[in-house]
Amino acid sequence: MKEANTYSLFSTPILDKIKEANIYSIFPTPIYISKLDKKLTTLELKFIEKNKKNHFKNEGNITSNNNYILNEKPFLNLKKELNLRVKDYFKKVISSTDAITPYITQSWLNYTETNQYHHKHAHPNSLVSGVFYINCHKELDKIKFFNDGYKTIKPEIKTWNLYNSESWWFTVKTGDLIMFPSSLTHMVENTEGTNTRISLAFNVFIKGTIGNNKNLTELIL
Repeated sequence: MKEANTYSLFSTPILDKIKEANIYSIFPTPIYISKLDKKLTTLELKFIEKNKKNHFKNEGNITSNNNYILNEKPFLNLKKELNLRVKDYFKKVISSTDAITPYITQSWLNYTETNQYHHKHAHPNSLVSGVFYINCHKELDKIKFFNDGYKTIKPEIKTWNLYNSESWWFTVKTGDLIMFPSSLTHMVENTEGTNTRISLAFNVFIKGTIGNNKNLTELIL
């Protein structure tokens, strides 16, 4: 009786015969990246610098004590710009038929100096989170996301790709806006640039009515 070769399926000669295969990515995680056309005014920049003095020590960097910063008068125009992008995200990603309106809840400033970092975290009590980059090193600054969760089977990886990666990062530049599901874990690794990396982070929730009354799924927010 011929002994079965349990590895023959993965041998190179057999794989080389596969001429074409399609791989589809279903249920992807949306990462929305845009750029604000407007430049910050002198008033806005002075306000950002003022709030740097009124901060608390976060894990790895510092954060403004004011965590409704977009409600302040110097940022009213900036908030309008960000709200337009939030609505665009919900239109293109959520695309709901329900009568809902997204709105920014909390917002705050982060200041990260050389060799500082922003700890790994997610944003509870929020649907979508965003980061607007006020000052970045265009070649060195980035944001890193994680595919968390227990892995039942965890083989050693030969080549990392979108399907098997446990983390993924994007470079960011001054003026960039990035939005993502608030449940997505993210962090900023130790910064290498000599600039002060400044970002404005915010959370988004919804108001209105979702679900269906007769299906007993109605939720009025």
